[in-house]
Amino acid sequence: MANVTTVLDEWLVKDLEDNSSINVTVEAGTELGNSGVPGIQVRCMGYVITFEPNIVAQWAYKAGKQGLTEYLIEDKSWIYYDDRYTKHYLVLGDPLKAKVIVKTRSSKPITREYELPFAME
Repeated sequence: MANVTTVLDEWLVKDLEDNSSINVTVEAGTELGNSGVPGIQVRCMGYVITFEPNIVAQWAYKAGKQGLTEYLIEDKSWIYYDDRYTKHYLVLGDPLKAKVIVKTRSSKPITREYELPFAME
């Protein structure tokens, strides 16, 4: 069976400095990752962050080693400036969550969280 995607959320944050915007799309997929299991994908600024059990297990392990409850996925985040950024996190707990924070020069940080359709064993 092929991967079936469903849009869970779409939103944007405008930057009134230059009339640009940062768009975020969150989709649920039925077959993601090497195991072909349900998960979610976050699309933002050309990045696709796939939250599926294999990579989430690695992120959770790294977070545990550092004593964190929220793991910043640095290689998929855009964090070069203090006044504009997109940050992607894995939030540990029950349930696991994906967290997205977007800030433009003219906006406050906008945060949204999404429950992952699986649990860590």
